[in-house]
Amino acid sequence: MYGGAAAASLYPDLQEDCFLSLASRGVRHIEIFLNTHSEFFPPMLTRTLEIKREYDIDVTSVHPYTCGLETMMLFTSYERRLDDFFEYQRLYFDYMNKLGAKYFILHGVKPPEKLPETEIFERFAMLQDLAESFGVKVLQENVVRNSSRDLAKLVRMKAYLGDKAQFVLDTKQARRSGYNPLDHVRALGSSIKHIHFSDADNDSDCKMFSPSDGNDRFFAELAQNGFDGAVLLELYREDSPDFTDRLADNAKLLDDYLINRRWEK
Repeated sequence: MYGGAAAASLYPDLQEDCFLSLASRGVRHIEIFLNTHSEFFPPMLTRTLEIKREYDIDVTSVHPYTCGLETMMLFTSYERRLDDFFEYQRLYFDYMNKLGAKYFILHGVKPPEKLPETEIFERFAMLQDLAESFGVKVLQENVVRNSSRDLAKLVRMKAYLGDKAQFVLDTKQARRSGYNPLDHVRALGSSIKHIHFSDADNDSDCKMFSPSDGNDRFFAELAQNGFDGAVLLELYREDSPDFTDRLADNAKLLDDYLINRRWEK
C-alpha cells in the first residue's frame, strides 16, 4: 500500500502543469486527469511523457474528462452511440499504455436509469473486456450524484459480474452518500483496487491526511481484505498560494505512513 495524489486536485491548471507540479515536489504516485481531447496527443502527450521519465513517476490511473457523457454514450439504447463510445475509449486505453497506467476511472450511469440494472452491469463488462484487451482495468467509482452512490447496487454489481467488477473507493463521496467508507471496504472487499482519499472531521469531509486511530482502522481493514494498491489524495483546490506545496507534502506523509504501516506497530 502506498500514497500519492490525484492531479485533479490542482484543476484548473493545465494537465501537464498539474503533473509537473506534483512530480517536481517529490510525489511519486500520481493519477492523471485528462481534461480535453488534445491532451491525448503531442505536444501535450510528449511533455507528459518527458515529466514521467525525468521524475520516474508511477502513473497509477487516468480519470477521463468525458465522465459526464457516460450515461448518454455507454448506457444508451441508441446502438451507434455505444459503438462510438467504445471507439473513443480506445484513445484512453492507448494513452494509458503509453504512460504505464493500470486503471481507468468510471463514474457510470446517472439516475434515472433508462436500462434494466443487469444490462447496465453488462455494459460495464463490455467496457472491461475492451480495457483488458489493452492490458488495463476499468474501476467503477462511487459518486454521490450517480447511481454508484448506492452501495447495495455496487454489491449487486459485484455478485452479477464476479471478478469483472472492480472498484475505486472515494472516501469523500462515500461520506456524502451517507456511508462510512468502511462500509464499502466490508461490502466490496478485495474488489477495491484503488482509493481516492480525503480525511474528515466535524467541519469538513475533504481535508488533507492526518495520522489517527480512525485512519489506522480504515487502512488496517483495507489490508485485511487484501488491498495493496494506491491511496491517492483527491481534494478540492484551496484558494491559497501554498496549496500545491501542502498537497505534495501531505501526499509524501501519507506515502511514508502507509509504507511504515503504523497501524501494525
